[in-house]
Amino acid sequence: MPAPTTLIARDFTEFRAAVSQSFVPLHVTAGGDGFRGRIRSSGADEVQVSEVTASPHVVERTPELIARGDRRYYKLSLILAGTGLLVQDDRQAVLRPGDVALYDTHRPYSLVFEEDFRTLVVMFPQRLIDLPAELVGRLTAVRMSGKEGVGNVVVPFLAQLGGNLEQLAGPAGARLAHSAVDLLSTLVATELDLANADPHHELMRRIRAHIDANLPSADLGPARIAAEHFISTRHLHGLFQEQGTTVAGWIRTRRLEHCRRDLLDPVHAGRPVAAIAARWGFVDAAHFSRVFKSAFGRAPSELRRELTVSDR
Repeated sequence: MPAPTTLIARDFTEFRAAVSQSFVPLHVTAGGDGFRGRIRSSGADEVQVSEVTASPHVVERTPELIARGDRRYYKLSLILAGTGLLVQDDRQAVLRPGDVALYDTHRPYSLVFEEDFRTLVVMFPQRLIDLPAELVGRLTAVRMSGKEGVGNVVVPFLAQLGGNLEQLAGPAGARLAHSAVDLLSTLVATELDLANADPHHELMRRIRAHIDANLPSADLGPARIAAEHFISTRHLHGLFQEQGTTVAGWIRTRRLEHCRRDLLDPVHAGRPVAAIAARWGFVDAAHFSRVFKSAFGRAPSELRRELTVSDR
């Protein structure tokens, strides 16, 4: 895995280029002379962690820039020093040290920094978070405190990870990256639980937890899930449709993500691909290989070879 990189900008022109190189393409503007900026980055399995230290500026993700690419990411900012303003989806979040906020790179957003600041940015593909996109979208540009509740657990972990970026380039990098995303998923899920008293929301939370706990079962399907929760299969399908997905699609996505994690984990390097697939409910190895390549653009064996090469 590549070692952490550090981009030091001696002026605004260099910083503007570094920002788009480090993240997704962005429009960056700054006022005043004497601009300075630094971006330290490292990552594993498409999860990138960056510490940005810079003079005041404004960052914008415009519809024109979004149209240039089709990859969907979430970004989470943790303010370490200074303040920032995040604007997305007709919401605004004023962020101070210890605060975090989530935003979606596939929709327009702005970040405004009116003073020198330091922030940690975690960027990862949307498919890695174990919540439907429709739900996550309710929390974009919403301030979440890192000084209470679950945030008081998640934020110190992220801050420590930001201070030890070289660990993401080591053998445990993928596990650390997945742990970071899992913790962020837990934080987002907790915030959604606090903000949403809808009984359907609680039912879906229990259903998603049931699915994750039973992914290895080959007979996991709508009929069984509906019966376990004392609802009709029609009601079950309707609940998933409301969140922009299907029961079968959600099960497949969760199984594929667990298989991907195992294939990237050195702990499972000696385990056959077919055994990993079977561990997560794929009984037909050929079918698994096809759906995996369709989802990730590479066959399972190709992904494993890439891990072997990168660790040399």
